[in-house]
Amino acid sequence: MVDLKVEIAPGLVLKNPVMTASGTFGYGREYAPYFDISRLGAIITKGLSRQPKIGNSGVRITETACGMLNAIGLENIGVERFLSDELPILQKMNATVIVNVFGNNQDDYANLAAKLDGVAGIAALEINISCPNVKAGGIQFGIDPQAAAKLVAAVRKKTSLPLITKLSPNVSDIVVIAKAVEEAGSDCISLINTLIGMAIDLERKCPILGNVTGGLSGPAIKPVALRMVYQVAQAVSIPIIGIGGIANARDALEFLLAGATAIEVGTANFINPQTSIEIVEGIEQYLDAQGYSKVTDFIASLELN
Repeated sequence: MVDLKVEIAPGLVLKNPVMTASGTFGYGREYAPYFDISRLGAIITKGLSRQPKIGNSGVRITETACGMLNAIGLENIGVERFLSDELPILQKMNATVIVNVFGNNQDDYANLAAKLDGVAGIAALEINISCPNVKAGGIQFGIDPQAAAKLVAAVRKKTSLPLITKLSPNVSDIVVIAKAVEEAGSDCISLINTLIGMAIDLERKCPILGNVTGGLSGPAIKPVALRMVYQVAQAVSIPIIGIGGIANARDALEFLLAGATAIEVGTANFINPQTSIEIVEGIEQYLDAQGYSKVTDFIASLELN
């Protein structure tokens, strides 16, 4: 048996490095009919706001070559309903739960952090400063290192929970942003969120998405995500969670090799709801075959030519 445990923040040890990306796994229980979700390292909830949010209007998802575009607009039930209706179910399932949060301004983030601080059954917070398909909040913090640092520092003051900051690839230098949030108190960094993209209906001569643009995800963005994870891993000392186009164990292992301590599975969940648990099993099989006794010996072991 290979020891798959990883530590993604001080005191937060996951049973394995495989998590689910926010917005691709519902609130967690939706996937319970397919496998025991407590077997994953963690599940990350849909992004939660202080009040329920209906999201964008019109077409919100469209398939693209090697991926998809989404412009959901962070639709969610709000933090109060999550705490009353969803979290108790996840607790009964013994799932490790990381809550993704977002807001329109700094006070929104800080208030959410305070609300969730100390709540039983919540292992960590992932703060979304990188959603590209909403008109206010989120990405306005993720593209400016000073704004990102100020936001993280404000959230840090309001919670004792481990803090993960989710970064946007839609910046000129992601390393600068990563260093800023590390210095501001983030315990971990997750990257990347989706790339901004667009699809056009040639027959109707108009954008397919109601929001015009959306977030590109899936295998198409994997090379970009790998490069950014590798770059950030060279520049920060806190753990990194790799995200972007991970569809199988080999993909996940590449991110670990590049310096990620853990990974999140996103778009692949829509294709095969058992992808995440299959990746856990595949990582273990590969490491065992290669003679590794623990995954931490494999992480960041990339050999340069």
